Amino acid sequence: MNIDLFNSNEFDLNLPDSNITYYSNFLDPKSADKYFQIFLKELNWQQQDITIFGKRIPQPRLTALYAVNDMPYSYSNLTLIPKNFTPELLEIQQKLNIQTGKDFTHCLANFYRDGNDSMGWHSDDEKALGKDPAIASVSLGGVRNFQLKHKGRQDQRFKLDLEHGSLLLMAGSTQHFWKHQLPKTKKQVAPRINLTFRTIL
Repeated sequence: MNIDLFNSNEFDLNLPDSNITYYSNFLDPKSADKYFQIFLKELNWQQQDITIFGKRIPQPRLTALYAVNDMPYSYSNLTLIPKNFTPELLEIQQKLNIQTGKDFTHCLANFYRDGNDSMGWHSDDEKALGKDPAIASVSLGGVRNFQLKHKGRQDQRFKLDLEHGSLLLMAGSTQHFWKHQLPKTKKQVAPRINLTFRTIL
């Protein structure tokens, strides 16, 4: 399933076993432009090695972890130690907390330099995130195609283009039943920064 959300400010994806909402203009274009330029220059971008099927490979993107506490975050046999939220990340975190009613503590930022950078199929279901984690994904820069597939129902798949300044909120049982990815593309795409906010206490 693919849906055109360009003219929709807030849209519930209405997928089974999930709670996923898309906000096309969470940030206005001027603010989104400003944040993109600041984060591009100021975040501590690193290319980490991860373990996939027992093999160490470089991640096909750059990452940086920030938080309001000192709790590390581990995934794919990789443990990241957070830096303190920058003033701009704190602004977005506070706006997210108001918008969603959540209390996000961490931001795992991803920088996709071009269409060769990607994120493979996975669920954000690490124990540190709690039973029903909320993941708030803010997109800045180039538009990329985001895909979802149900873990137990092959007929349940979904994809949408994540726009500059948008927010995708995945909550409830979503991570138990769904995987998501950002695949490579041969299309000419602009660089994209993705801020994924989560709660680790």
